[in-house]
Amino acid sequence: METMALLEKEMVENLLPQKFPFVMVDAMHSYSETSLVSGLEIKHDNILVSNDVFLEAGLIEHMAQSVALHTGYQYFLRNEIAPTGYIGSIKEIEIKELPKTNDNIQSEVTILQEFAGITLVDIVTTLNNEEIARGQMKTVLAK
Repeated sequence: METMALLEKEMVENLLPQKFPFVMVDAMHSYSETSLVSGLEIKHDNILVSNDVFLEAGLIEHMAQSVALHTGYQYFLRNEIAPTGYIGSIKEIEIKELPKTNDNIQSEVTILQEFAGITLVDIVTTLNNEEIARGQMKTVLAK
């Protein structure tokens, strides 16, 4: 079931366990049970920006929070409170380019496997429809 659910910053922040100033996702462009497209406008006051460049740590955190947003929205649709999740592992992260202040990045999360609170995802991040990063993550829900 595909849901074209465009969620703005305030709703997105309510679905994430991270809070200001550590929120690295500010929009959800689309959602399905097996995928999600998130977005972030890089602001100059972002805690993971240095010299107008969004750092590698920021890009990886954006990718991880995109996965957390997928989980949070799943629980929201079921009218349940989402448990906290953790990055279990990061595999094959490739960063081709770092975005700059005022850039809008998007990440597409594809669920590859989900079992017993462990989710394996593939993530591709783009800037102006050009791939700037990709990788796989495994996330684990707290019990």
